Amino acid sequence: MSSVRISRTRLLTAAATVAFATLSLTACNDGSGVQTEGAPAGAASLASPTTGTEPGSASSSASSSSSSSSSSSSSDDDAKSASAGSKQATDVPAASKNDKAGTGSSGTAAGKAVTCQGSNTRTVAAPLKRPVNHMLLTVTNTGSKRCFLYQYPAVRFGEAQSVPPVIEDSKPQAVVTLEPGESGYASVNLSATDGSGKHGRTEKSLTVYFHGRSGNESVGTGAHPALPAKGVYIDDSLKVTYWQQSMDDAIMW
Repeated sequence: MSSVRISRTRLLTAAATVAFATLSLTACNDGSGVQTEGAPAGAASLASPTTGTEPGSASSSASSSSSSSSSSSSSDDDAKSASAGSKQATDVPAASKNDKAGTGSSGTAAGKAVTCQGSNTRTVAAPLKRPVNHMLLTVTNTGSKRCFLYQYPAVRFGEAQSVPPVIEDSKPQAVVTLEPGESGYASVNLSATDGSGKHGRTEKSLTVYFHGRSGNESVGTGAHPALPAKGVYIDDSLKVTYWQQSMDDAIMW
């Protein structure tokens, strides 16, 4: 009896073992139970390339984007720098180009204007038929800079020790300014037309001196315009006009 129970117990145990083994094999082949529990280890080894590739691609894209952005930023900076350089070159002031030629904004050395004198001008003395007993002085700027004709000509005929007075009413509103090549004018009343003048004489040489800004002194060198071979007749009514910008203004006195 006892022996029968032991044999039955062993039989049941063996049957249970077989059943458990069968269930284990079924679970292994199911693909949902054990496979799911073992997924992390397998997934880690299989996903590594994917995981490694995607961040790498993202990093590569980010790097490429960063490089592109940096390149774009660099290009923008270069463009700004070029634009700034171009503006700086363009802003080069017109005054610098004129200064290079030694001139001012008007094409002449306005800021370095000088006083007209014998060394930078040419003076011509021409007796006039009308008005009678008058002589016209024409001074032409032969220099490369603008010059100013201040006040009036200080003329000396022959060996005279003094210069004739100026006709005050002939004073212009502004200083006569001569650009290179331009001319200024003054007239000389040589003698009285009615014969009322005294100490008349004929002179064959003339020196013209130029005033400075103050008008109280002569500056630079004088001019020595030629007179007619027979000379010119003068008396003590001798007078001069202020320098004028036009010839018409000079001979009206």
